[in-house]
Formats: sequence, C-alpha cells, structure tokens
Amino acid sequence: MSHSPNDKRKPHGKFATKLIHFGAEIDEVTGASSVPLYQASTFHQADLEVSPEYDYTRSGNPTRQALEDYIALLEGGTRGFAFASGMAAISSAFMLLSQGDHVIVTEDVYGGTYRLLTTIMNRMGVESTFVDMTDMAQVRAALRSNTKAVFLETPSNPTLKITDIAEVAAFAKEHDLLTMLDNTFMTPYHQRPIELGIDIVLHSATKFLGGHSDVLAGLAVVANDSLGRRMKQIQNGLGNVLGIQDSWLLIRGMKTLKARMEVSEKSAQRLAQWLSEQPDVEVVYYPGLPNHPRREIHEKQSLGYGAVVSFDVGSGEKAKKMLSKVRIPLVAVSLGAVESILSYPAMMSHAAMPKEVRLQRGITDGLVRYSVGLEDIEDIIEDLEQALRG
Repeated sequence: MSHSPNDKRKPHGKFATKLIHFGAEIDEVTGASSVPLYQASTFHQADLEVSPEYDYTRSGNPTRQALEDYIALLEGGTRGFAFASGMAAISSAFMLLSQGDHVIVTEDVYGGTYRLLTTIMNRMGVESTFVDMTDMAQVRAALRSNTKAVFLETPSNPTLKITDIAEVAAFAKEHDLLTMLDNTFMTPYHQRPIELGIDIVLHSATKFLGGHSDVLAGLAVVANDSLGRRMKQIQNGLGNVLGIQDSWLLIRGMKTLKARMEVSEKSAQRLAQWLSEQPDVEVVYYPGLPNHPRREIHEKQSLGYGAVVSFDVGSGEKAKKMLSKVRIPLVAVSLGAVESILSYPAMMSHAAMPKEVRLQRGITDGLVRYSVGLEDIEDIIEDLEQALRG
C-alpha cells in the first residue's frame, strides 16, 4: 500500500492498535516507518508576513509534536506536552497556580512532588495540605476559601493506596477546583483519568512509557483547549521542553507499552501472591491482591493492577540485607523498565520526606518497592527467596 504526501492517516482502533498507528507513524514526505528527528534549533521563515507552524524548537518541533499528539491520543485529552522530566511536567502544572492559592494533595505522594511543594512552591506562596484521599471526609475538611486545585496519585507511591478518581473529580467540579493526577504507575493502558473527570494527567515518562531506563522525560495531557493554551504558555515560557533525541526514544518505547505491561503485570501478580505467603514479609501492597484496601475502587477505574509491588520486611536492617543480596533487579531509583528495579523508598524516592512524616504515611524503614520487569518470574522469585533467607 502506497502513501502519498497528502495521505493523512487518522488513528483508529483499540488501544494496542493506536500504540502503533498513532497518526505520525509513517513520514508523509518519504514514507519512512519512523518519525523523523528534526535535529534543528530554528526554522527558516520564507515569508515574514505569514507565521510558520515552527519557528524555534523551544516553542515547537515536529518530532516533539508527534510525541505530544501521541500521548494526547492515548489519554483521550485535547493536547499533550513533553517536558525534560516527570518533575518538570509536574512543576509546570503547578505553575498554573498563583501566590496565595492552596492545593489539596495525596498524603503519600511521590517524594519529589512533596519536595517541590514543601521547599519551592511554598516559597512562591502556594500552600499545600496533605490528606489521606481514601477518606473523602478528609478531602472535604481540607477545603479552604483559597483552595484552587487537587493533586491525586492513585495508586500512590509507594504504598499503592487507591483514591476514587471520579469521586474526587466530582468534588473538585462542585467547588471549581483544578484536578491533576499522576498516572505514572498505571499508564493510559490501564487508567485514563480524563475520562473520569480529571483536568490534567501527568507522567514520569521515564518509567513505563519509555520502558528501557534510557530516557528522562515527562508528559502532561489536558482535558480542554483553554487549559491547553495556558499550559503551552507555561511550557514555552519556562523552556523545560523535552529534547528531540529523547522525544524520538520515547515514541519508540511507547509502541511496546501494552506488550511490556502485560508481561510485567502477570509476573507482578504472581510475585505479590508469593510474597504474601512468606513468613519474612510483614505486609504486601499490590492492588491485585484480594485483601488490598479499596481493590474494588481500583477495579472500577482501572483495567489492570500494574507492575509495582511494595512489601515490608520489618526493619531497615532486614531491608538493607536483602537489597545487598539480590542478583536480578537493579537496586536503583526509578521503575517501569524492561529490567526489574528494586528500590528503597526511605533512602531513595522519599528521602526528601522528614522521617516522622514518612513514617506517618506508612513508608517505613523496612519497606521496599519492586518494579517487575520482563525476566522470567521463576527466576525473580528464586532470587528474592535466597535474598530473604540468606
């Protein structure tokens, strides 16, 4: 089948099909099977009286635009934005707020988001209240006259608490509040918050979307054109855009999202069940376990349980001993890759949280987070067994 330069390919079909056929998968000029890398900082303007689509890469670039359209399609939003990191995306979303504003936040939020709110945004005059969002009474009690936004993370990082997205979105609309949700763990394959009433969906695309531990990136998707215009102004003004090479790498990684997530999730379910049967493990956090709190809420709003399993071995000493003995996973910051990654939140993702705050949120010294990769699950279990017993 040949494609002329004017053959506009419109994305259609189910999610797996859209991952491959997202509208820019074939170059309209050459027929190339990959989005071209427009490795250019600026663009010639043939007519000064006519504004070109692209003039300077900070403001727009065809390769980055293909990625931004791609994530908007997958999330069901009106416009996407690609940033230099997940925190760059989250920071940019918070730039929609102004001095004197207040935001309600999931209490066991990612440590980087906590650090942003408590050490930077507070200096800008934006206040935060952290609440257990599994309890709507706490959410409602946190509402102030100057509250302008709600920030959700579900499942939360790292204890995988489940927030009812539609319930919080309805509360926010009732009070004219902006809603932002970090969808890194679930990805649009499993969870599409815009369809449940959320205004802005955010990703650390470094994780499952990129999938190969080789790109640092953040993505944001907005639910309407008005927010899109405001986010574009912020992205262009701050200049924290994703580079062209990384945009291309992320597009390549996203094409295999469904295949990778299915394998990793299947293994994660098996691992969570095995861990729950081990005497050396005190608690296992995984939405796919029958006893996981609010599992029914998660199943109502998500199509799967994800590939992250957190578990508590009882003490920091035991956790560190286990981390020193594992052979298969990377012991590292991050998650969502083809290789399994075992993290220690107390000293990694949530090191920015004061210890007393961290403990209040259930992020104990014995808690570890396992992001299950594509290795054989029997090998993963055998490795963990020797590390726990050793």
